[in-house]
Amino acid sequence: MEGGTTFHFVTAGIESALRQAREAAGNGDVSILGGATTINQHLAAGLIDELRLHIVPVTLGGGTRLFDGVPPLNLRARRMRETGGHG
Repeated sequence: MEGGTTFHFVTAGIESALRQAREAAGNGDVSILGGATTINQHLAAGLIDELRLHIVPVTLGGGTRLFDGVPPLNLRARRMRETGGHG
């Protein structure tokens, strides 16, 4: 891809994809991006160390809810920031 970005599609499951991403990152961080289904799968499997939510108050009419099918989590807010202009 222009600019040097490379995508690798992994079909062996989320654990395999995350393991490969961690190997590729070495000592760096790995970010999981995606919609609620992707995040819920990783949360339910206990594979997320830190969750950063960016919430924009827009109603799109439907979709998957974040945290659906995820067992109770011991979450703790570390930082919150509000920005304007989303209304």
